[in-house]
Amino acid sequence: MRKLLAAALAAVAVAACGTGEASSDAVSVVIGYQSKTINTVTAGTLLRELGFFERRLAELGRATGRKYEVTWQDYDTGAPITAQMIAGKIDIGSMGDYPLLINGSRTRKQGDEGTRMVSVTGYNPRGALNMVVVRPDSPAKTLADLKGRRVSASVGSAGHGTLVRALGDIGVTVENQQPSVGASALQGGGVEALSQFVAWPGQLVFDKQAKLLYDGAALNFPTLHGVVVRKPFATARPEVLAEFLRAQQDATKYLHEKPLEAAKSVARSTGLPPEVVYLYNGPNGIATFDLSLKPVLRKALQDDVPFLASIGNIEELDVGKFIDDGPLKAAVGGGTDDLVNPARITGVDKACGVEVSDPATAGEVWFDGEEATHPAATPDCLLKQIKQAGRKVRVAYVPDAGTGTRWFAEHAHWVREGDRLLPFTTEAAAAERGVVLTYEQALAGV
Repeated sequence: MRKLLAAALAAVAVAACGTGEASSDAVSVVIGYQSKTINTVTAGTLLRELGFFERRLAELGRATGRKYEVTWQDYDTGAPITAQMIAGKIDIGSMGDYPLLINGSRTRKQGDEGTRMVSVTGYNPRGALNMVVVRPDSPAKTLADLKGRRVSASVGSAGHGTLVRALGDIGVTVENQQPSVGASALQGGGVEALSQFVAWPGQLVFDKQAKLLYDGAALNFPTLHGVVVRKPFATARPEVLAEFLRAQQDATKYLHEKPLEAAKSVARSTGLPPEVVYLYNGPNGIATFDLSLKPVLRKALQDDVPFLASIGNIEELDVGKFIDDGPLKAAVGGGTDDLVNPARITGVDKACGVEVSDPATAGEVWFDGEEATHPAATPDCLLKQIKQAGRKVRVAYVPDAGTGTRWFAEHAHWVREGDRLLPFTTEAAAAERGVVLTYEQALAGV
């Protein structure tokens, strides 16, 4: 009987862990996150792997005499996190800008006990977190070439918003699909294009399963991801929310100081290629990681509301009330309003013999078999470095000459302009500047 009772108690304990229920004498904290949405890693995957939050809660427990139990729940999108928050089963969640607004709108029905956005995880000031890709053999060169065709997007997501804004009056049929379903439909010929958020476009291009047709940065409209909390939880446990925000700052600092290690950690946890994670989360990456709720990001959220209302995804939302940076300011300070990426490529460019200082031109080379990357001052210097080394390149990154979007050198489109070779993320952008060269042609001509 004692053995049966012990087994039953163990089963109950396992069940409680799985549902986020803590033991009766412990404070339960349930975190909803999206492991493969790597723009949220400082409040999700990386934070969980590093254990910063648990360590801070342990320290808090020594001061308060309480025990804190954290449960992490992984989801593919923000929608189920919102549903669980409405049900009171998730306390803190991280998601993209459109899901955040939908979260705020739907929990608004709970009155002042709804949710609040309390921090940003990562953002791109121009919108490059969302992109449109097509199959490698697609004849399409611009969005206009998609007229009358079927395009996969997750309706109500930021990727969908980018598609709608960029298309203008170009008519397409939007297939409402989850990213993985859309990726399969693209490969199988069920759709002509896929419009999605980080990290799907980069992953498909890196795997040579797609080519980039449209870079969201061309819109010059900010995209972001952030953290939302249930107001009742924030009111009842302000000390826990404060430690979460401090832990998020810890993870952000780690990502800035050890970007390659952070990318490898996220890759191990998610199954994503580290080269893809590093494209977005590395120095000068597509994502800028900063907790502060900057005015330009607040305005972007306000400007997103009309689109979401037009497709019936939200009813009403006071964005000014939904955003609450009081807990962030109290925990870690308010940060700055500038849009400078604190994670920069630095070091000495050995091919050109100069210091790497300008993020608008700096790149990196990751040679096969090495555990560190090599900085390059300019795209020309990067090509010279690759040519001089004579070794296999695992991956190389260059910034788009027009938008600054960090991209794979091998998949960039190159143009010679005077004595410079300029990379672009899309063929259409390159063609506007001159004769388009392949990566191999650019490498041969440096």
